[in-house]
Amino acid sequence: MAVAEHPEPAPASASRPGLPSILHEWTTTVDHKKLGIMYVVMAILFLVIGGCEALLMRIQLWSANNEIIPPDIFNQLFTMHGTTMVFFVGMPILIGMANYLVPLMIGARDMAFPRLNALGFWTTAFGGMLVYFSFATGGAPALGWFAYAPLTESTFARSAATDFWALGLITSGVGSIAAGVNFIATILGMRAPGMTLRRLPFFVWTMLWTSMQLLIAIPPLTAGLIMVMFDRQLGAHFFDVQNGGSAIFWQHLFWFFGHPEVYILILPVFGMVSEVIPVFSRKVLFGYEFMAAATMAIAFIALGVWAHHMFCVGLSRTLDLYFVVASLLVSIPTGIKFFNWLATMFGGKISFASPMLFSFGFLSMFLIGGLTGIMLGAAPFDFQLSDSYFVVGHFHWVLIGGTLFGTFAGIYYWYPKVTGRMLNESLAQWQFWLLYVGFILTFGPMHVSGILGMPRRIFTYEPDRAWEIWNQVATVGAFVQAPSYLIFVYNLISSLWKGKPAGDDPWDAWTLEWTTTSPPPSYNFEVVPTVHSRRPLWDAKHPDDPDWLYE
Repeated sequence: MAVAEHPEPAPASASRPGLPSILHEWTTTVDHKKLGIMYVVMAILFLVIGGCEALLMRIQLWSANNEIIPPDIFNQLFTMHGTTMVFFVGMPILIGMANYLVPLMIGARDMAFPRLNALGFWTTAFGGMLVYFSFATGGAPALGWFAYAPLTESTFARSAATDFWALGLITSGVGSIAAGVNFIATILGMRAPGMTLRRLPFFVWTMLWTSMQLLIAIPPLTAGLIMVMFDRQLGAHFFDVQNGGSAIFWQHLFWFFGHPEVYILILPVFGMVSEVIPVFSRKVLFGYEFMAAATMAIAFIALGVWAHHMFCVGLSRTLDLYFVVASLLVSIPTGIKFFNWLATMFGGKISFASPMLFSFGFLSMFLIGGLTGIMLGAAPFDFQLSDSYFVVGHFHWVLIGGTLFGTFAGIYYWYPKVTGRMLNESLAQWQFWLLYVGFILTFGPMHVSGILGMPRRIFTYEPDRAWEIWNQVATVGAFVQAPSYLIFVYNLISSLWKGKPAGDDPWDAWTLEWTTTSPPPSYNFEVVPTVHSRRPLWDAKHPDDPDWLYE
């Protein structure tokens, strides 16, 4: 009788996938977790690029009559910095985090449309590549990230760079719309048993309304960009004022996207902070229903205030009055949120771990940015400071002070879930304080130089304008900020290998994503959980003390 031969076991190294197979696995994946990670990594890469562009602009503005960077190159940097930070940093990093977290937080095994999810990522990434390919045409577009007509129609803008910029934003817009459709379908159709809309984790609730805004705000911008391409390539005259077109029409289309975009970038951060503050205060979120209603109110009101960016174009007094009232009205639900966050912390056992520290940074910075927004929402004040550096300071105070600080809070909070490792708390402290101090030094002086009359979108200035000292302080602040981003990237990478093991629930949290392993398995949950309250993990930890008070 023949004896069966047993082959020798393969060496351990033979069972490890090689680089080609790893690349194939990640480029063909439809797993929401891997796609979420790729969104975030892409956004961080663009953050570094956009930050370098900003530093170059700050060097040019260091002193009066500086000639380090020629005006056309400065305008190219200005265009690409704004486009990058809005479309390829802010939106992808938030969509990526939501991609990873939303199915886990609602007890689902994936997004509703996994292939559409992959399509959304790759179209967004391809859109970013198209925009930056404009450099290969001899120079990027020098239009500003808002590309006001008739700049897109003029002779100097006839290079292919403007076409690549428009095509890139159209393509990335398809990705954003795909993400919005997917989030709405997932949240409304794939929640765990027992998870009613009133029991949604607050981050999921804000993503639902962010997705609604994506579906309403992105199409007008896409339509406007298609009209730009028609004007440039097919002889149309939508925005060509010399042939009966309207430059103001472009502004309406752009800002109908542009103002809701502010809330597309900030509502998910409201959700992240609303998850972090209760956990690190050891109290439930105060006034959940009021917070939820305020989110809906912000989403709706934000769609009707776009022309407060256009007070100086010659709208009628009636329209100015309407948009003043609408602009001031949006501050009411935002104020409700602030008071609820403060009430959540009041009397709590606050722990100043890194997620809570960045949440405090968010609260202080977004409050100041919101107050300057109320100032600009008043038409007479806006008449004086429109298109000045006051607006630049306000805009960055909201989007960096708000979006970036809140996003860092979310990353430090959920990084252990994604990797199974803790980020280094000492490095987090260094990152926070360098960013916080550098941020104030960078954007605080811009408000002063704006009040003194410094217009935005200029590459140099005369020495008799009293702007030089404020630009120098701002440039110093930018270089104080810069190491904080490098520390952040280093912390992300080094903690993958050196970070302290996190366990499944390092923060003693309450929501469903912390009930599974860290990192989660491909199927998320072995058994789909059943939810009985807004704090399902708290229920599991205290089975004899149901959380009926917080239904």
